[in-house]
Amino acid sequence: QIQLVESGGGSVLAGGSLRLSCAASENISWRYMAWFRQAPGKEREGVAGIYMERGITDYADSVKGRFAISLDNAKHTVHLEMNALKPEDPGMYYCAADGPPFGGSWSDPDEYDDWGQGTQVTVSS
Repeated sequence: QIQLVESGGGSVLAGGSLRLSCAASENISWRYMAWFRQAPGKEREGVAGIYMERGITDYADSVKGRFAISLDNAKHTVHLEMNALKPEDPGMYYCAADGPPFGGSWSDPDEYDDWGQGTQVTVSS
Protein backbone atom coordinates (compact mmCIF):
# COMPACT_ATOMS: atom_id res chain seq x y z
CA GLN A 1 0.00 0.00 0.00
CA ILE A 2 1.38 3.37 -1.00
CA GLN A 3 2.10 5.88 1.76
CA LEU A 4 1.27 9.56 1.20
CA VAL A 5 2.49 12.42 3.39
CA GLU A 6 1.27 15.96 2.85
CA SER A 7 3.06 19.12 3.90
CA GLY A 8 3.02 22.84 3.25
CA GLY A 9 -0.24 23.88 4.81
CA GLY A 10 -0.52 26.99 6.91
CA SER A 11 -2.31 30.26 7.49
CA VAL A 12 -2.25 33.05 4.92
CA LEU A 13 -4.09 36.22 4.14
CA ALA A 14 -6.60 36.30 1.32
CA GLY A 15 -4.75 36.84 -1.92
CA GLY A 16 -1.71 35.00 -0.65
CA SER A 17 -0.09 31.79 -1.84
CA LEU A 18 0.83 28.39 -0.50
CA ARG A 19 2.54 25.39 -1.99
CA LEU A 20 1.43 21.99 -0.82
CA SER A 21 3.48 18.85 -1.31
CA CYS A 22 2.56 15.19 -1.18
CA ALA A 23 5.45 12.78 -0.82
CA ALA A 24 4.72 9.23 -1.93
CA SER A 25 6.54 6.09 -0.87
CA GLU A 26 6.86 4.78 -4.42
CA ASN A 27 6.68 5.66 -8.08
CA ILE A 28 3.44 7.48 -8.87
CA SER A 29 3.85 8.26 -12.57
CA TRP A 30 1.40 5.49 -13.46
CA ARG A 31 -1.18 6.56 -10.91
CA TYR A 32 -3.80 9.26 -11.03
CA MET A 33 -2.90 11.61 -8.20
CA ALA A 34 -5.28 14.20 -6.80
CA TRP A 35 -5.75 16.83 -4.16
CA PHE A 36 -9.00 17.05 -2.26
CA ARG A 37 -10.11 19.45 0.40
CA GLN A 38 -12.69 19.28 3.12
CA ALA A 39 -14.04 22.16 5.15
CA PRO A 40 -15.89 21.60 8.43
CA GLY A 41 -19.43 20.42 7.79
CA LYS A 42 -18.85 19.99 4.07
CA GLU A 43 -18.17 17.07 1.81
CA ARG A 44 -14.71 16.30 0.54
CA GLU A 45 -14.26 17.89 -2.87
CA GLY A 46 -11.75 17.38 -5.62
CA VAL A 47 -9.46 20.33 -6.21
CA ALA A 48 -6.99 19.12 -8.83
CA GLY A 49 -5.68 15.91 -10.34
CA ILE A 50 -2.82 14.74 -12.52
CA TYR A 51 -2.02 11.65 -14.58
CA MET A 52 1.56 12.02 -15.62
CA GLU A 53 1.75 9.17 -18.13
CA ARG A 54 -0.85 10.86 -20.33
CA GLY A 55 -0.05 14.44 -19.45
CA ILE A 56 -3.52 14.97 -18.05
CA THR A 57 -4.44 17.57 -15.45
CA ASP A 58 -7.88 18.32 -14.08
CA TYR A 59 -9.13 21.20 -11.96
CA ALA A 60 -12.27 22.13 -10.13
CA ASP A 61 -13.89 25.17 -11.71
CA SER A 62 -13.47 27.08 -8.47
CA VAL A 63 -9.67 26.90 -8.66
CA LYS A 64 -8.95 27.12 -12.39
CA GLY A 65 -6.44 29.83 -13.12
CA ARG A 66 -5.36 30.05 -9.48
CA PHE A 67 -4.08 26.57 -8.59
CA ALA A 68 -1.57 24.43 -10.43
CA ILE A 69 -0.82 20.76 -9.88
CA SER A 70 2.49 19.22 -10.84
CA LEU A 71 4.36 15.99 -10.32
CA ASP A 72 8.06 15.51 -9.66
CA ASN A 73 8.53 11.94 -10.73
CA ALA A 74 12.13 11.71 -9.52
CA LYS A 75 11.04 12.64 -6.01
CA HIS A 76 7.69 10.81 -6.09
CA THR A 77 6.07 14.07 -5.07
CA VAL A 78 2.94 15.91 -6.15
CA HIS A 79 2.72 19.63 -5.63
CA LEU A 80 -0.24 21.97 -5.50
CA GLU A 81 0.64 25.60 -6.07
CA MET A 82 -2.17 27.75 -4.71
CA ASN A 83 -2.30 31.42 -5.62
CA ALA A 84 -4.81 34.19 -5.04
CA LEU A 85 -6.26 32.28 -2.12
CA LYS A 86 -9.83 33.16 -1.21
CA PRO A 87 -11.79 32.89 2.04
CA GLU A 88 -13.65 29.91 0.53
CA ASP A 89 -10.44 27.92 -0.02
CA PRO A 90 -9.66 26.85 3.57
CA GLY A 91 -9.93 23.29 4.75
CA MET A 92 -7.98 20.15 5.26
CA TYR A 93 -6.20 19.30 2.05
CA TYR A 94 -5.66 15.65 1.27
CA CYS A 95 -3.55 13.87 -1.28
CA ALA A 96 -5.03 10.77 -2.88
CA ALA A 97 -3.83 8.07 -5.26
CA ASP A 98 -5.77 5.91 -7.69
CA GLY A 99 -4.48 3.01 -9.71
CA PRO A 100 -5.70 1.46 -12.95
CA PRO A 101 -8.18 0.61 -14.20
CA PHE A 102 -9.46 4.16 -14.04
CA GLY A 103 -13.13 4.90 -14.16
CA GLY A 104 -15.65 7.39 -12.93
CA SER A 105 -14.95 10.99 -12.14
CA TRP A 106 -11.53 12.17 -10.98
CA SER A 107 -13.25 14.32 -8.37
CA ASP A 108 -15.13 11.43 -6.76
CA PRO A 109 -13.38 10.51 -3.50
CA ASP A 110 -14.70 6.95 -3.76
CA GLU A 111 -12.47 6.38 -6.79
CA TYR A 112 -9.31 6.60 -4.69
CA ASP A 113 -7.66 3.79 -2.82
CA ASP A 114 -5.02 5.60 -0.79
CA TRP A 115 -5.05 8.82 1.18
CA GLY A 116 -2.68 10.93 3.18
CA GLN A 117 -3.42 12.39 6.60
CA GLY A 118 -3.98 15.90 5.30
CA THR A 119 -2.52 19.34 5.81
CA GLN A 120 -4.54 22.29 7.08
CA VAL A 121 -5.00 25.47 5.08
CA THR A 122 -6.42 28.61 6.66
CA VAL A 123 -7.19 31.83 4.81
CA SER A 124 -8.02 35.01 6.66
CA SER A 125 -9.46 38.14 5.15
